Amino acid sequence: MYNPKSMKAEEFIDHAEVLDTLAYADAHKDDLALVDQILDKARQRKGLSHREASVLLACDDPQKTQEIYDLAHQIKKDFYGNRIVMFAPLYLSNYCVNGCVYCPYHAKNKHIARKKLTQEDIRREVIALQDMGHKRLAIEAGEDPVNNPIEYILECIKTIYSIKHKNGAIRRVNVNIAATTVENYRKLKEAGIGTYILFQETYHKESYEKLHPTGPKHNYAYHTEAMDRAMQGGIDDVGLGVLFGLELYKYEFAALLMHAEHLEAVFGVGPHTISVPRIKRADDIDPDVFDNGINDDIFAKLVACIRISVPYTGMIISTRESKACRERVLPLGISQISGASRTSVGGYCEPEPEDERSEQFDVSDNRTLDEVVRWLMELGYIPSFCTACYREGRTGDRFMALCKNMQIQNCCHPNALMTLKEYLDDYASPETRAVGDRLIQSEIGNVPNEKTRRILCERLQQIDAGQRDFRF
Repeated sequence: MYNPKSMKAEEFIDHAEVLDTLAYADAHKDDLALVDQILDKARQRKGLSHREASVLLACDDPQKTQEIYDLAHQIKKDFYGNRIVMFAPLYLSNYCVNGCVYCPYHAKNKHIARKKLTQEDIRREVIALQDMGHKRLAIEAGEDPVNNPIEYILECIKTIYSIKHKNGAIRRVNVNIAATTVENYRKLKEAGIGTYILFQETYHKESYEKLHPTGPKHNYAYHTEAMDRAMQGGIDDVGLGVLFGLELYKYEFAALLMHAEHLEAVFGVGPHTISVPRIKRADDIDPDVFDNGINDDIFAKLVACIRISVPYTGMIISTRESKACRERVLPLGISQISGASRTSVGGYCEPEPEDERSEQFDVSDNRTLDEVVRWLMELGYIPSFCTACYREGRTGDRFMALCKNMQIQNCCHPNALMTLKEYLDDYASPETRAVGDRLIQSEIGNVPNEKTRRILCERLQQIDAGQRDFRF
């Protein structure tokens, strides 16, 4: 039976409850009075239940869809302003013992180049990322207890944090590795990670087991309950996500929200982030084999419905998506994007040879970080390299309390401007710096507190004079 407070995966993601929810949504999608009631509730900025949100997703009335988009845009502005946090992935190793049929790292793939970064490799890659201007990384690795044990991951984190090159420093390392034990999550917390990220891939148990036929990832319950163990291990910022295209998107949407509700019910803290990847072409993977792919219109509505249903969460879109797609969904709720990403093991300090390709998936947005930063600013966004909340201890329930009350912007807006100023002074092209300096000057006036505004102006001048790493 469905129980959001249960610690058993098949009870907090109850299959019958998902099916009942989808049936209810389909039966009521044309009940515009009910749709209006749900939208009125969403306007209170407290979120929606998985059943309420599913009605909105199912409703195909054009006027109501536009209202959903408009509300998502406003809620995103209320909680996160016009800031977009920047990050890059760093793949440590593609050795993997799992048999995931949608991932080229699966164990049966004998022709993909298998690689594992040494600590010296990591040093070169991190310096290359720092020279672009990145301050936040998401490290990734296949599941392989021999090649990628937790000790290797911990050593990599230590190496990344230790590297200081010119004005460069990685100030936050988020971690996307396979489900593990409470003890190992405790070790990751002690290593100083930011968010622990794990995509469910699909919440449909039968499909999950078919898509993961071999390896430890085959265990649906162990994988789905990973966030509970991470929280028990002291990691209070976790990131959810599904791989859209593997299963029916309405099923995944309802179950994803149920997972968020479960974390709220048990720990009082929902997901710090929700990612929205779609399956993409890769080494020996043809996405057309999977018949649940979603078009850009459905994708946009998914983003908007997640934003109004879980208003406090950060929403992430990667370079899996094209520039046009990313530009479309930015105003609908996205608050974090990657830039200049490599999905290969290595590849930042020098390109991979053609005969040694190791990408996990094809990148659709191949622009440089400088180009992405300028593009965002020209659209009216503030590219943010801020990591202040993590480093000031504003994580978990402390971050959520400020975010849900829409007070986090008092810190985030000036911090974003200061980290953008660092980027402009240290890494930007002249064209990008000119656009950025104009943006910063126009945004200073949007800092509501007079004292904060005065300190911000002083610190911006100090950054120009060579000082770094200020934060509110």
